Amino acid sequence: MPNPRKLLEELHQRQARAEQGGGPDRIAQQHKKGKLTARERLDLLLDEGSFVELDRFVTHRSTDFGLDQQVFAGDGVVTGSGRIDGRPVYVFSQDFTVFGGSLSEAHAEKICKIMDLALKTGAPVIGLNDSGGARIQEGVASLGGYADIFLRNTLGSGVIPQISVVLGPCAGGAVYSPAITDFIFMVRGVSYMFVTGPSVVKTVTHEEVSFDHLGGADTHGATSGVAHFVHDTEPECLQAVRELLGFLPLNNLDPPPERLTTDPLDRRDEALLNLIPESPNKPYDMHGVIGRVLDDGAFLEVQSGYAENIVVGFGRLGGQPVGIVANQPAVLAGVLDINGSLKAARFIRFCDCFNVPLVTFVDVPGFLPGIAQEHGGIIKHGAKLLYAYCEATVPKLTVITRKAYGGAYDVMSSKHIRGDVNLAWPSAEIAVMGPKGAVEILFKEEIARDKDSAAATDRLIEEYTEKFAHPYTAAARGYIDDVIDPRDTRPRLIEALRLLRGKRDRNPPKKHGNIPL
Repeated sequence: MPNPRKLLEELHQRQARAEQGGGPDRIAQQHKKGKLTARERLDLLLDEGSFVELDRFVTHRSTDFGLDQQVFAGDGVVTGSGRIDGRPVYVFSQDFTVFGGSLSEAHAEKICKIMDLALKTGAPVIGLNDSGGARIQEGVASLGGYADIFLRNTLGSGVIPQISVVLGPCAGGAVYSPAITDFIFMVRGVSYMFVTGPSVVKTVTHEEVSFDHLGGADTHGATSGVAHFVHDTEPECLQAVRELLGFLPLNNLDPPPERLTTDPLDRRDEALLNLIPESPNKPYDMHGVIGRVLDDGAFLEVQSGYAENIVVGFGRLGGQPVGIVANQPAVLAGVLDINGSLKAARFIRFCDCFNVPLVTFVDVPGFLPGIAQEHGGIIKHGAKLLYAYCEATVPKLTVITRKAYGGAYDVMSSKHIRGDVNLAWPSAEIAVMGPKGAVEILFKEEIARDKDSAAATDRLIEEYTEKFAHPYTAAARGYIDDVIDPRDTRPRLIEALRLLRGKRDRNPPKKHGNIPL
């Protein structure tokens, strides 16, 4: 019978070799690029000592192009489970020191295994992506591996949270797995995502572009909107992933995790009285409202650099996680446009998937006019935002702080599309359009006849404002549940959340809706 000690010694040697990845030289090269290794990243992401590795000894099965002479335990990806704040997660971390992190058939099978386990057990999946793409030597087998992953991303969507952290190159077909997941994190100077790289772009379109400009973190954080969070360093990025998980349930059947708060539930804030400017055309920062209402002013903004005319993110009210959607009067007067509609619609649907109540702050003058918007499809893209709000069955709370004009009033979680509690500040203006535009249409002929048209226009605008530019007509019809003192916003929202805790609402039975894509 073999000596147990020798067997253990062999096991420990094999474990040590697996943990070395591509070896000390390649690890040194990874560090020289300013990048952490696959295992160092997991150490920062997960609770200390919680990582349990699976498939440590898996190797590829290819013999072409000399691959039979290059065999590494783990085959370029570290997979397993761990904990974040004591809660279970499944993880995979691609190892660039082994074949450039390229995806082989065996590599893909490892990822698929932990995704299957996550779906069975109802726990989030976090993928740390750092890969040169498909392993060319394996041909279609590696492409099939990607498709296997894409399928699981899709089947798991809306069932378990899926988070992608891009910590190196992510190119070609590889980008579509992160694209299907719920949130994408990137790091400046480290992360790159593109379907075709700069050399292919130059060959096909004759455009010269750098890696960073084509698919770097800031490009995807501000221009394309592909990335939801952009950070300066890997440790900062991985800590932010931990923070995000703190707002999310483990799966679609669980409630989001509540936390005790020392911020008084009945706290009133005097500063809210002076946030709205006297002039209806003067901007203000909606972050000032959000920060004064949420627990301890803590707000985790999502896609902060993209479509800044609308603000989305996570916070807590009375310890309960909520999703915030808010028009931003400080950018484009808070109008809804194509990018803003897409950003908000995607966020709303995520919150609805995972039982996170929605709180909407409204100050919107309408949809952005212009040829570029109309030709770009503002009709169908704006309809996505409307569809998302209509479809959502989580508790929906709305506060109109100032303008709510036209179709944008309807879209922004109005009572008509199943808003549960709709409140307004006394400064709210709920109307088909702004007073000036309305007067110019309603009294066009009268103004034209009047010799002093400017004075007549001013007089009519004043009359229209007194009659329509306030919340009380809407409140008289029950479209607004109450007009409140702005200082009471926080306690009123917290009380509404408590009352809606047992809310039951269902959509008609169907396979799925046909959102206007």
